[in-house]
Amino acid sequence: MAEFTMELNEDQKQVQEWIHGFAADVIRPAAAEWDEREETPWPVIQEAAKVGIYSLDFYAQQFFDPTGLGIPMAMEELFWGDAGIALSIVGTGLAAIGVVANGTEEQIGTWIPQMYGTPDDVKVAAFCSSEPDAGSDVGSMRTRAVYDQAKDEWVLNGTKTWATNGGIANVHIVVAVVDPELGTKGHASFIVPPNTPGLSQGQKFKKHGIRASHTAEVVLEDVRVPGSCLLGGKEKLDERLARARERAEAGGGERVKNAAMATFEASRPAVGAMAVGTARAAYEVALDYAKTRTQFGRPIIDNQGVAFQLADMRTQIDAARLLVWRASWMAVAGKPFTSAEGSMSKLFASEVAKKVTAQAVQILGGNGFTREYPVERMHRDSAIYTIFEGTSEIQRLVIARTLSGMPIR
Repeated sequence: MAEFTMELNEDQKQVQEWIHGFAADVIRPAAAEWDEREETPWPVIQEAAKVGIYSLDFYAQQFFDPTGLGIPMAMEELFWGDAGIALSIVGTGLAAIGVVANGTEEQIGTWIPQMYGTPDDVKVAAFCSSEPDAGSDVGSMRTRAVYDQAKDEWVLNGTKTWATNGGIANVHIVVAVVDPELGTKGHASFIVPPNTPGLSQGQKFKKHGIRASHTAEVVLEDVRVPGSCLLGGKEKLDERLARARERAEAGGGERVKNAAMATFEASRPAVGAMAVGTARAAYEVALDYAKTRTQFGRPIIDNQGVAFQLADMRTQIDAARLLVWRASWMAVAGKPFTSAEGSMSKLFASEVAKKVTAQAVQILGGNGFTREYPVERMHRDSAIYTIFEGTSEIQRLVIARTLSGMPIR
């Protein structure tokens, strides 16, 4: 187990500088264009693939960093560049996490490479959990998966929404209900291979922020996938469902995690790091502006009203990063989130991003309200962090229930 340290090692610093350079040289110059176009920035993703940032190997190296800081460090730098483009680059990772968290070694080896493709033919993947009537309330999920024993196939029907890369993905990971009587414990995850009949893209959403990231509905109509596409396999699923039924009959007992919750729990500190990156970017723009913008014969940073805002912004950003790093280190060290530290990091960092970007707009005044300056876009982008992968209200619920010992459903 790696000892916790506040200092990145030399290898991590080199990776950090490399990603920062890509974010500064490739992502930032393209940010405004793709935000306006509201389209997936395929050329930027391809550039990321060519240099090795958009690849299975890169994310594996960061994921298996023994300090746990590889992923949050990478996310912060990419999202410092631009949240919309960065999400297009890392969105496949959520689907990959779903496979790693719930799949067999064979499934991991077979499907994750297909999620990324090659530098000459890049692909993306989508994780499909939310539904029109089941966002935060995963217990209301209606997408069904029924096993056809004669053909060893699962038949999926339903509609998913808010799916990053939904409909344009090469591989979709779909969470569905296999036993409605068990509530969230009756869920399972399925791999939907490329070009599977019955899967189609529904509505593509026009969003307030992160507009370079494709978000859409995914419609499943009698989608048949082989039995081997059930993440973890049927034997493992049957055992888990049997235990859940026994506990239900016994009146509760030990909690059983469902597939979607396992994926989100693993990814929340990474989302916190994304928020830190956006907040840091806005803070740096505001700081530079305050140093050079003069009013009444002096730089506006000489005014306490501005200087104190910048002091608070920097303090909150550093505090958010520390919570993210703590949760990330705990996860890799095998330490349980006894106080919902993963949710804490995501909650605090996402709220900081919204506040800091709003303060940056205020410091830039009228300029901050225009698209000539990037803080306007950063402020719009920041709103998503308090919403996706569990709203701030859900994070508070998870934290409160963890502290009280109540079950997290």
